[in-house]
Amino acid sequence: MPYDAYKLMHYFGMFTMITVLAAVGMHVLRGGSRADLPHRRGLSIVHGVAVALILTGGFGMLARLGIVQGGLPTWIYIKLAIWLVLAAAITVPFHGARYARALLVALPMLAAAAGATAIYKPF
Repeated sequence: MPYDAYKLMHYFGMFTMITVLAAVGMHVLRGGSRADLPHRRGLSIVHGVAVALILTGGFGMLARLGIVQGGLPTWIYIKLAIWLVLAAAITVPFHGARYARALLVALPMLAAAAGATAIYKPF
């Protein structure tokens, strides 16, 4: 696949994951719980597919750029850590409104940190 297709896949996964996490966070902030989220299974599936798209697109871009051979630079490990934290974040809002609020604040900051890491490659 061409580099641009991997990039589109990566971006689509990012936007989808952020949308799902925001939807779950807002559900909890409005007084909802895990049990009364009508589309919980569907949201979980979409979240999992988004994680797969992020990882596949990201590693596909790295392969197209030839970065995968000979070890990965530190900035890639930083991005992986950020996206793995966000992948696990689907469970955070269900611990209470305080955690849902913290997720909604941290979500754009973590996404921006991942983007800045990819753009500026500080390490």
